[in-house]
Amino acid sequence: MSVVTRSFVEEARREKLAALREQGILPFEYGYAKTHTALAAVNGYAPDAELPVRLAGRIVALRPHGKTTFGHMADHTGRAQFFVRRDEVGDDAYRTLKLLDLGDHVGVEGVMFTTKTGEVTVRVAKLVLLAKALRPLPLGKEDSDGVQHSGLADTETRYRERYADLAVNAETRATFQTRARLITYLRNFLDARGYIEVETPVMQPIYGGALARPFATYYSALDSPFYLRIATELYLKRCIVGGLDRVYEIGKDFRNEGIDREHNPEFTMLEFYQAYADYTDIMQLVEEMLHGLVVDLYGSSEIERFGTGLDFKPPWSRFEYTRLVREHAGVDLKTAEDAVLRATLANRDIENLDSIPRTKLIDELFKHFVEPQLLQPTFVLDYPIEISPLAKPKRGDPTLAERFELFIQGRELANAFSELNDPDDQLARFQAQSAARAAGDEEAHQIDEDYVRALEYGMPPTGGCGIGIDRLVMLLTESPSIRDVILFPMLRPET
Repeated sequence: MSVVTRSFVEEARREKLAALREQGILPFEYGYAKTHTALAAVNGYAPDAELPVRLAGRIVALRPHGKTTFGHMADHTGRAQFFVRRDEVGDDAYRTLKLLDLGDHVGVEGVMFTTKTGEVTVRVAKLVLLAKALRPLPLGKEDSDGVQHSGLADTETRYRERYADLAVNAETRATFQTRARLITYLRNFLDARGYIEVETPVMQPIYGGALARPFATYYSALDSPFYLRIATELYLKRCIVGGLDRVYEIGKDFRNEGIDREHNPEFTMLEFYQAYADYTDIMQLVEEMLHGLVVDLYGSSEIERFGTGLDFKPPWSRFEYTRLVREHAGVDLKTAEDAVLRATLANRDIENLDSIPRTKLIDELFKHFVEPQLLQPTFVLDYPIEISPLAKPKRGDPTLAERFELFIQGRELANAFSELNDPDDQLARFQAQSAARAAGDEEAHQIDEDYVRALEYGMPPTGGCGIGIDRLVMLLTESPSIRDVILFPMLRPET
């Protein structure tokens, strides 16, 4: 049985909790009918008109002065000052005020006025405790201008106690408000163009749609292994086969991989597919989508992020994959043997370099030599067919695939194909992936016979794309780690 150890401050708050209950005051209310947010109350005040308000929020500052008390309360819109006078609220209510602490949720009722210092303030006629905070928030100190500074600076604690981070850091709240606006924009953009939002299985008997290692589980009722999906792709394309010509899903994917500043094992992807389109059509759509998003969020197509000025105005640069590898790594992928690729990567600190397959070598070459050069929005086109098992061969050169990836500031943000719709070709590629898997490539595809069967019913020419929501939010909010843009990122268990 665990023993709860409380600090002196926490014990003092519990003593106040007991005192409140002794006075018959409910320390955890059921609700409160607000008339205004803090921002609306402050902005709505006019000196020549009385404005009665009922506000609710956390106490973030308290300044008692004998028979009067000034304080600040905060809600999701901002802060508002309140003023309590003992002879106006009564002795009992004023004594109750002394049992309140920073972080407590309160409701205040009164009229707005302006103090001698010019601050719009609520003159409180009635104050109600809504929820007692038994643990102090790390609010930090308030400077001479009344600005509250966070006392929560430790990064690990911010991720682990996101609720506290959100409560005290306006920047954190702004990040997730931007994330919500971003997702709403993408959804509205696709809806307006005839796409429909669908939901595909998160738990799948055969995982696919990407090169990754899955999380495995077991479904007792069916006596079968199942996997958390690594991508939504193959099920979305089943929808295309079924006649839903434009579909998308914004959903969670899961990959059993390491955690670093750009990777979290649970992440959010937007994937969309359009029948009778190819990768050039999808390229134009992505360009239009993200340009419109940036303008919607920031009012301009030009923004500065991480010290680099970015211009999202179309058209964006387009370069061939093999050309970029040749120019930046000095390797011609069409002729170079695996030994040449390994020699080029020899000083790049890559684990198991001597045993990783050619597909991984190609990927590592691009990651180390090319990606850091791609700062402005850039489409990289026509990938080697061997690393693109779900894309159609390029017209005129079957050694390449009709595929593009979007890079901005050295990060991949989108991946798109002219989707492979030849069932025999798809089966052959699955079989090649299966052979690679047998040779030790844990991220290679399984053979999905049901997906091949779906293709045999006939999938029209289709363009498809996946966009990493987390990385897009990282870029636009200038967040250095993926954990900054995921509300509750994966962390090691507390010890």
